[in-house]
Amino acid sequence: MAFITWKRSWDPFREFQHEVDRLFDSIGPRHAWRAIRQYPAINLFELEDEFLLTADLPGVGKDDLELTLTDQTLTLKATRTARADVPPESYRRKERQFGTWSRSIVLPERVNSGEVSAEFSAGVLRIHLPKAAEARPRRIPVAAEA
Repeated sequence: MAFITWKRSWDPFREFQHEVDRLFDSIGPRHAWRAIRQYPAINLFELEDEFLLTADLPGVGKDDLELTLTDQTLTLKATRTARADVPPESYRRKERQFGTWSRSIVLPERVNSGEVSAEFSAGVLRIHLPKAAEARPRRIPVAAEA
């Protein structure tokens, strides 16, 4: 019984992806360089009248957070400290990062900086960023011809 093999046509993008994969495989395990992140992951939602930003900040206290808003840039800065009673040489696995980090996010539209509010509960930071009046959608009435 003869087997027919179909050759795929040459695809430069597939070839490039293959070469990039080979490069990263030569560096080491892929999961190691993807998993370590110096700053927390965020979600930014657009609601009708505001943007809502959420960030998971386990191990960070309310007093260790600093939020600043300049024009359209929101900056989150925090410090996560390691337990003082655990010496560094006693760690057998250390996946959580300790230290100070800072992250700036450019907001998609203007916000009303006077009404920005934030709440921090159970390790989750929620920042309410009300849209500026000129950035909110506005219904325009259409007049009928007399």
